[in-house]
Amino acid sequence: MPGRATVTSISTLIADDEQLASDELAYLLKDFPDIELVGTGSNGLEALKLIENLEPDLVFLDVQMPGLDGMGVIQSLRESGIPLPHIVLATAYDQYAIDAFKAAATDYLLKPIEKERLAVTIDRVRKSMEERARVPAVQPETAAGGYRNKILIRKDNRNLIVDVQDIIYATIDEKMITVAGTGIEGESTYKTIDELQASLDPEIFWRVHRSWLVNINRIREVIPWFNSSFQIRMDDKRQTEVPVSRVQTKRLRNMFRL
Repeated sequence: MPGRATVTSISTLIADDEQLASDELAYLLKDFPDIELVGTGSNGLEALKLIENLEPDLVFLDVQMPGLDGMGVIQSLRESGIPLPHIVLATAYDQYAIDAFKAAATDYLLKPIEKERLAVTIDRVRKSMEERARVPAVQPETAAGGYRNKILIRKDNRNLIVDVQDIIYATIDEKMITVAGTGIEGESTYKTIDELQASLDPEIFWRVHRSWLVNINRIREVIPWFNSSFQIRMDDKRQTEVPVSRVQTKRLRNMFRL
């Protein structure tokens, strides 16, 4: 039986329009060594942008925020096809609890947040992450026979079979997965990029960003970006530039000895 997976760091984001509440939560989180606070936002729109760019493991969302509330953030993430991080909704009003769990929130905290209750939430997130780490990256139907050698993509009402070695990258936008390969580009029949990733060899196909899956053998150039981040340029005809998420930067550095 495999040993228990260990979570060494939980990248965390706070989104709350009340600065005092945000500061108090950040202060409480300092007592949890595996919590790494990577950003804070003051409204729902900022939260969306930060989640896409930083890809946190855990997000504390205030339910009531100007512009876009916490429930709206979850809905927008779902509509855009972005996999949900662990989301904890926080509010001073307990009437939102049922809606929170219907929205697949990991937990629900009442303000003012108590440290003991926060510890229960973080332990719940930690166990969930450990469980995910123990699950094999391949789907059951591919585990026994290995990863797929070919996939189907749709192009101009045609169903085309593509060798996976010819895939350069795949990206998702508004729930549609586009696969770009050598001399061809089309729509994947997979519903999520997670499903596509699970069918491909992880030694070759790398999830560099929540919305991007790339063939590491088709990376042409590594481009330094702002705030010590990077983009990579692929070797398709358009020389597509792909963002590398903050959490994947370490692997990029190790891979190319940057």
